[in-house]
Amino acid sequence: MNPRFVLLGALVAVPALIAPPALADEPEKGTLSILFENDIFYNTDHDYTNGVLLAYTTAPQDTPNWAVDTARWLPFFSQTGEVRTRYALGQDIFTPSDLKDKDPPPTQRPYAGFLYGAFGLADDTGTNLDQLQVTLGVVGPDSLAEETQKWVHGIINDRKPMGWHTQLHNEPGLIIQYERSLKLIPPQSLLGVVFDVEPHYGAAIGNVYDYANAGAMARIGFNLPRDYGPLRIDPSLPGSGFFEPTGGLGAYIFAGVDGRAIARNLFLDGNSFQDSRSVDKMNLVGDLELGAAVTFDAFQVAFTHVIRTREYSTQKTNDQFGAVDVSFRF
Repeated sequence: MNPRFVLLGALVAVPALIAPPALADEPEKGTLSILFENDIFYNTDHDYTNGVLLAYTTAPQDTPNWAVDTARWLPFFSQTGEVRTRYALGQDIFTPSDLKDKDPPPTQRPYAGFLYGAFGLADDTGTNLDQLQVTLGVVGPDSLAEETQKWVHGIINDRKPMGWHTQLHNEPGLIIQYERSLKLIPPQSLLGVVFDVEPHYGAAIGNVYDYANAGAMARIGFNLPRDYGPLRIDPSLPGSGFFEPTGGLGAYIFAGVDGRAIARNLFLDGNSFQDSRSVDKMNLVGDLELGAAVTFDAFQVAFTHVIRTREYSTQKTNDQFGAVDVSFRF
């Protein structure tokens, strides 16, 4: 048996033996999330190779009035839920397959980076979660992706990437994204454990990504937190960026899928207004996610194994990477 899945099972099974009783209701808190995604978990170093995200999601009572008014004004929001705001900073890194090649062949993904900030609104009714996020950033040398990768590879004494001079050019990046998650099956008890099922759908527009997506996630464990799964870097299953414990200790395993119909992916299509490297993208891309999360009163840790179908026609295999999300409530 794959040792990674033994570990995922242990994350749920072991804490269940020592779980304390459920906590009494307490005021909701803001959530600080630190998210790290990398293909090093599966001994690869290409395509989507690294992503980091630092995000803070407010508690409903700390949401500014103007943000609540904006959420109530949006016609596609539920209008009746608790409103939260999210503030985030992140960086994504994409590379070709052969980092030693100073002039990677045109059939391989171009070098590219994306440095960005984001602001989001979330409206949670307990059964529906509407999320709108606006992301602004820069693609190209100003993203500092080259410096980041070379610095990290120097620390771990890994091979030096040689082809960053071929990366995409500087270009401002804009993404406007909306997603709705639904508790199709709200938390239900079955044989001593609790499970739920959450379908979702959404879309993104901008010069970085244009796509429509849909999928679902199922969770099973004990003391499931009141949330919609761990945070992830987009494009992905949505997650929620916050969690509310229902007991002193909780844990669950989860599986999810997300399918995207893609009209534009700047990291594959190349720069919008300048000649640059590019590859022929696939218009349909899917993710399969398997993972586990352990939740305490003050923090949560989650690991997700992502299998992503080929994103461009000359990509040799599906992509795999891992995501570690550590979140703190305060």
